[in-house]
Amino acid sequence: MQRLLEETISNMAIQDGPPQVERLHELHQNLCRVIRGKEEAIHILLTALVAGGSVLMEDVPGVGKTTLAKALARSLDAEFRRVQFTPDLLPTDILGASVYNPKEGTFTFHKGPIFCSVLLADEINRASPRTQSALLEAMSEGQATIEGVQYELPKPFLVLATQNPVDFHGTYPLPEAQLDRFLVRLELGYPNPDMEMAMLFDQAVSLPVDSVPVTMSTAELSQMQQDVRLVQVDESVAKYMLDIVARTRGHSMLKLGVSPRGSLMLFRAAQASAFVQGRRFVLPDDVQRVAPYVLSHRLVLTSKARYGAVAKHDVVYEILGSVPVPA
Repeated sequence: MQRLLEETISNMAIQDGPPQVERLHELHQNLCRVIRGKEEAIHILLTALVAGGSVLMEDVPGVGKTTLAKALARSLDAEFRRVQFTPDLLPTDILGASVYNPKEGTFTFHKGPIFCSVLLADEINRASPRTQSALLEAMSEGQATIEGVQYELPKPFLVLATQNPVDFHGTYPLPEAQLDRFLVRLELGYPNPDMEMAMLFDQAVSLPVDSVPVTMSTAELSQMQQDVRLVQVDESVAKYMLDIVARTRGHSMLKLGVSPRGSLMLFRAAQASAFVQGRRFVLPDDVQRVAPYVLSHRLVLTSKARYGAVAKHDVVYEILGSVPVPA
């Protein structure tokens, strides 16, 4: 039965997709050469990329968060900007501001680094919540309102943010409204000994990220993001997603469950996960694969659960194990 299912899936793979899937495979290989032993995290990163969503990478310093973001940006033929978030960073340092010209007696607007296709917000939680909020409109609507004027951002637009855990000195916790704008949240973790040994020799002469080739244009990426929305989702699978989300809203360990925005992002991420694997339809397996990355950072634990060292992703896995899977 399992073999028959696999053959059916293979036969129903995206008919016009091989060039796209091959391109994504090349991109995946590029990133795997830079960040060793993190294939699943890279799959989720590419899923977010074709879904058109932003990515939050949270982990201890030095595990490759910034390197992975730079490698992805260099693999895309897109305008790239990096902003190092610090406590004294202001919203105008990201969005831009009008500068007075004393000779002409006029103000000229100078665009900030947000006007690009790929923005790396490095250590985003080192800036104040006021500065963090400068990204809200851009991440949800692809535009920025500055001094009362709306400016369209380049398409595609992607925010790759890195952050250190909030218990490190000099960091601010991201507000729930900010977290809700990120499609997925990733943790890279430490590499295993073999991969760390390979990393040492990879960087003995030069950095692999410096030689990452361009594998995809912004036009190709934009087309993929449009094609993702055409991936079919059966009503039973959509109901499965909503059942998972509903469990978060009434769970005894959660003070705040997943919002309707989270439901939509779970839907889009499942479509993107199927697309990356070369399918035009979503399976429950796609939902289960992306749910921990899409839902965990949108949850707020109760005080009892938090002080009991309960992890958000464990709550998601418990919910996935309790919701009936559609046939």
